[in-house]
Amino acid sequence: MRKLLYLMAVMGVLVTAAPSSAFAKVNIFACEPEWAALAHEIGGDLVDVTSATNARQDVHHIRAKPSLLAAMRKADIVLCTGASLEIGWLPILLKKAGSPDVQPETMGWIMASDYVEKLEVMQKADRSMGHVHPEGNPHIQLDPANIQIVADVLADRLFMVDRDNAQNYSRNLNVFTKKWLAAMARWEGDKAVLRGEKVVVYHKSWAYLLKWLGMVDVASLEPKPGIPPTASHLEAVLVAIDGQDVRAIIMAPFENEDAAKWLSDKSGIPVVQLPFTVGGNDNADDLISVFDETLRLLKGAS
Repeated sequence: MRKLLYLMAVMGVLVTAAPSSAFAKVNIFACEPEWAALAHEIGGDLVDVTSATNARQDVHHIRAKPSLLAAMRKADIVLCTGASLEIGWLPILLKKAGSPDVQPETMGWIMASDYVEKLEVMQKADRSMGHVHPEGNPHIQLDPANIQIVADVLADRLFMVDRDNAQNYSRNLNVFTKKWLAAMARWEGDKAVLRGEKVVVYHKSWAYLLKWLGMVDVASLEPKPGIPPTASHLEAVLVAIDGQDVRAIIMAPFENEDAAKWLSDKSGIPVVQLPFTVGGNDNADDLISVFDETLRLLKGAS
């Protein structure tokens, strides 16, 4: 179905979900700050964007509160990560407030992870493995190449929903692509410095970033994904990394620092809080600065 929608959009034969208006903006409900930022880049002043979460929140654990229901009720496009990242709350919002035009497999439904190559796809999974995602690791925003892919998908979908402004969306996409590719070329030098370096992670949320940078995850503070660190596990991690040249213990802004600080005190390895998404620190206020900050912080760790 997704491929059919995309092909029809490219061929210009798919009708809009509703008549376009010269005055109405397209309402985009973005589940995460990175997709809200991308929607602003591609939509410009032709869209109104709601971000359901912020960088200080763990997206796994969001409540379907009334303000989100109100935003969903207005949505023309729902832009989320998918791969079950929002499984605890997005289906509730869709059921209670989503229009027919933003339900799964419609033109107003975009799950970003559907369009990229996912890492850590599992054939079998059960609760004994912790909080895992059988469809693959959902944190695709940490590879810049994936951001460009989703930008193209979003532009195509905006063409469908708001055909009168297709040229504006195309222009915005071209501007974004030009600056994004320039940034990616600039980041190549930073990647070379970090290639092969080792890190300890809190949660298995950094797979795409580490693959892009060529870095190595040697241990996780969580004994299993989503299970809080235990004293015995931290002791085991300390033993496992003994003698290894580990550059940093990396964390997201919403993760508890206690376990990382304990390991840092015992090992001398610095704790580095990376932005993870737009708004993750004071300098990471757009998509490019998220990666600028990530690279700056990682290069500064020693």
